[in-house]
Amino acid sequence: MKNIRDYIEKTVVISDEDWQLFSSKLKNRVFKKKSIILDVGETENYISFIESGIARFLIPKEDKDKDITFGFCFKNEFVSAYDSFLTRKPSLYRLQALSDISMWSISYSDLQEVYAKSFAGNVIGRLSSERLFLIKSKREQSLLNHTAEERYLKLFTERPNLIKEIPLKYVASYIGVTAQALSRIRKRIS
Repeated sequence: MKNIRDYIEKTVVISDEDWQLFSSKLKNRVFKKKSIILDVGETENYISFIESGIARFLIPKEDKDKDITFGFCFKNEFVSAYDSFLTRKPSLYRLQALSDISMWSISYSDLQEVYAKSFAGNVIGRLSSERLFLIKSKREQSLLNHTAEERYLKLFTERPNLIKEIPLKYVASYIGVTAQALSRIRKRIS
């Protein structure tokens, strides 16, 4: 839990009282590799902070090889099907554990209570929503403005350890190409 406080306090100092209220609402959730954290049609009830592991956002298809990966979250990052969390409507995509994952989660109702009772709650809510928005916006702009090769290079400049942690078929889907096209890109730049 210390990682969450450290992350938040990079932006704002939280009083011990506010931290006590917020941290008392956190629940540790653990998922095994490849397990589904949230499925299509379920309503997201948590904003979570990843203590260890990797999560993947995907749109599942009948043919699993055609699943569309559109995001990853790593250790010390917030993760949520945030649109579903906010609207209280079923998710249109799946959240999956790419590795064993441990996360600290706060439920929608508990977060509303924290918002009402503390300044820190509002800051935490804002930080997590801003981070999730920026990831989405950055991805959309990258898909519109860069070639697949540029997206691949940028991804590994920003997150060099990604290649070791994410199967290449998911990386290919994430940058919007087939696994074969990614293989050609990798040959060209090596």
